[in-house]
Amino acid sequence: MIRELTEFEPYWDFINGINADPAYLEPMLSTQEQIEGNLLSALKNPDQVPLGVFENDVMTGLFVFLVIKEERYIEMLVGLSRSPAAYEEIADWLAANYPGYHVDFVFNPKNDAILGMLEKRGATFDPEQFKMVLTGEPPAVDTTGVEPLSAQYEEQYIAMHDTDRYWTGDKVVKAPDIFRVFVAADGGTVMGYIDVTKNNEENEPFDFLVKEEYRRRGWGRKLLYKAIEANRPKRMMLIVDVDNEPAIALYRSMGFTHDPEPVSRCATWIVA
Repeated sequence: MIRELTEFEPYWDFINGINADPAYLEPMLSTQEQIEGNLLSALKNPDQVPLGVFENDVMTGLFVFLVIKEERYIEMLVGLSRSPAAYEEIADWLAANYPGYHVDFVFNPKNDAILGMLEKRGATFDPEQFKMVLTGEPPAVDTTGVEPLSAQYEEQYIAMHDTDRYWTGDKVVKAPDIFRVFVAADGGTVMGYIDVTKNNEENEPFDFLVKEEYRRRGWGRKLLYKAIEANRPKRMMLIVDVDNEPAIALYRSMGFTHDPEPVSRCATWIVA
């Protein structure tokens, strides 16, 4: 049985117990800021839906979904369960209530219960990822050619932006209260960009790209340094694919180190 939750107090033992299990912990609840934004805020944010899955009045799963109806988009902010049946029940609930929606999941790749459900539903998967944190002082970089996104470059930026995610270029442009955007440009041509969140105590490059033909010329380093400088004095982190060796090398050279927090994986399910 699925119930919408109005409080979390009775379930803290369940939450803490699952989140202490390396095989089932929730990577989106690894910091106090994430606990506030992804879990506790669900009791007052009308766009967040907190759900409990129960069997004989015993909780077997706790979930929070961000639902943006006008975009037909859902993001799982919290998924806490060891039970394959709980994940199947929550997937059936999504299918019954939100057919055709795009649902994004970030999850612990050791969690075989959610992995099995997503594979069964035909989800698409990204590579495993881990977190890196800026702990050192990056070497000074000449950022000539890197500047804040302006109207002159918006069309090129949107055209080259990753579209396989909710925050496409056109949405980022419309959200200057959430993101800073810098572009690398020469002779009127945009060669790369970096989108960086700006409102958190620990911000992150959300999307970062240099066109293939302009790589290995230092533009990625310039963009990243500009983002780091603009973010000061706040902390900075980033998420990187575990097999993306060139990116990992760049981040290490700029003062980022591998954080011991859990590896995560992303998947997308178009609800059928």
